[in-house]
Amino acid sequence: MIKTIIFDFGNVFINLDIEAAHKNALKTLNVESLSKEIQGFNSFYEQGLISTTEFITFYSENFPKLSEAELVKTWNYMLKDFPEYRLDFLKKLKATAKYKLILLSNTNDLHINHIKENVPFYETFKNCFDAFYLSHEINLVKPNSNIFEFVLNENNIIAEECIFIDDNTENIKTAKQLKLNTWHINPEHEDVINLFEIKKNLF
Repeated sequence: MIKTIIFDFGNVFINLDIEAAHKNALKTLNVESLSKEIQGFNSFYEQGLISTTEFITFYSENFPKLSEAELVKTWNYMLKDFPEYRLDFLKKLKATAKYKLILLSNTNDLHINHIKENVPFYETFKNCFDAFYLSHEINLVKPNSNIFEFVLNENNIIAEECIFIDDNTENIKTAKQLKLNTWHINPEHEDVINLFEIKKNLF
């Protein structure tokens, strides 16, 4: 029996365009690919291991022709719309009081601030959850197993009584290894509001 539902944020509630963002970054930075140094710095930032000031300084030093505003715009390019009907689904789910609801997202300070500024119902959304974990705040990141173990332990969750919803293959793989039930959601043709239809065998 499922007692806890753990949701990813991007491409589950808020729409992302990761591919377009990557292409835009290469064009804006005028590079053919992102170096291992850049990828590593991005990862450190997502884990909250460096500050936003340090993050922007790194890019400013490496790409001095770009303004801070241009860098931030490039970084936030992947963030698209948050359909309010998904919030309605979540609010109804919370009202049933049948499940513990948890958000577990790889995100960072710039992204979450952009969302706060552009999604008027962000606080309502956040308040629907019993626990709300952002990677840069807990210094842990998916798909590492320790972030899942942290959530399970913090909330006294039995893995087999939980379903984890994410659009990332590696994140789903780790969750399965830890015995969580999973839904590898495909944002191209699936929507979180259809959870109980698509995964009716678990509920």
